[in-house]
Amino acid sequence: MTLNATTSHTVGPYYHIGLTWLNREDLANAGTLGERVAITGQVVDGNGEGVNDAMLEVWQANAAGKYDHPEDDQDKALDPNFAGFGRVPVDGEGRFRFSTIKPGSVPGLKGTTQAPHLVVLVFARGLVKHLLTRIYFDGEAANGDDPLLASVPAERRHTLIAKTDTSGVYQWNVILQGTDEETVFFDY
Repeated sequence: MTLNATTSHTVGPYYHIGLTWLNREDLANAGTLGERVAITGQVVDGNGEGVNDAMLEVWQANAAGKYDHPEDDQDKALDPNFAGFGRVPVDGEGRFRFSTIKPGSVPGLKGTTQAPHLVVLVFARGLVKHLLTRIYFDGEAANGDDPLLASVPAERRHTLIAKTDTSGVYQWNVILQGTDEETVFFDY
């Protein structure tokens, strides 16, 4: 008897089928409270080539630091104009752009406070499951005290921090593998 490997199953490109109605590149509408920010970048593979069928799913708290989720029981106001969620497809070169508001700080474990951040899930062909990472904002004073960011080796933290360009737009790339610049991904 011989044993043959079964075919592999991946998360993509099937995440696009029937779900395009969830795509939102502008997470904040005109009535949303908070500082508006735009984030651009590119999803690249281990060879530095754009991944043309990737999709980012973004989750975040509102400007007050409250998630629009039943398990967030903080005594902070919900913003009725902000859901804190968007799905952002990439273009043919793996580039993306989305706009949102800068979230407030949220509680961490054991009484800590997390710096303003966006939770990002990365979907692409060839991935057995989606990848989980974060975007932090360059220059945020709270970054130095964020427990999750502090758990990342100092030489790798920059892969999680979006930096502004001369026009004030934040730049942040997703590098899937193969270099010292690979984006830090978290187990969950």
